[in-house]
Amino acid sequence: MEQSKFFAKVYLWLFIGLLLTFATGSLVSISPAMRELVLGSGFLIVILIAELVTVIVLSSRISKMSPLGAKFGFLFYSILSGLTFSTVFLTYNVESIMFVFLGTALILFLFSMIGFKTKKDLSKLGTFFIMILLAIIIGFIINIFLGSEVFDITLYIFSVIIFIGFIAYDVQKIKRLNEAMPDNENVAIMGALELYLDFINIFLDLLRLFGSNRD
Repeated sequence: MEQSKFFAKVYLWLFIGLLLTFATGSLVSISPAMRELVLGSGFLIVILIAELVTVIVLSSRISKMSPLGAKFGFLFYSILSGLTFSTVFLTYNVESIMFVFLGTALILFLFSMIGFKTKKDLSKLGTFFIMILLAIIIGFIINIFLGSEVFDITLYIFSVIIFIGFIAYDVQKIKRLNEAMPDNENVAIMGALELYLDFINIFLDLLRLFGSNRD
């Protein structure tokens, strides 16, 4: 499949996934009954576990799924993420969410272009990014006990930088996969999932850094 048409499909699925996530989160946040169901009685823990299991299965098995199964899995994961995303709408004001969303979209566009256009091989950076990401996760766990706001802010900044790097890395990887397996629907869904995860992580980190809480 021609790269421009292929990436149009990737970004269409990315848009659909983000739309489902934000719409689900918004609907849950404005409905008292849904808020009670999702956020009360320990059900949120079940959703978080289901979300984690789903993304692990998708990431490891999506290439072996049927195209319909891959699409359904991605949409299901987007809705699950939306359920937990309701806490974002309950914590931050709408102006902050919109501002950070637009900023994240701009970052995604710019670094997608870099990943698509660059001739430099970014594949060697994947292991480096993963190692730094693991170090950041460990840092967040340690800071649960330290409770340092400055340390938290530093980790969020590093997290944004790493996921920005992941955007360029993932786009180049997706481009090469499409060259190796043209007309493969699952590659488009895989690409949408990876860019979805990059977008959501950058969005949440920027919101924690710059978002304003609801009154």
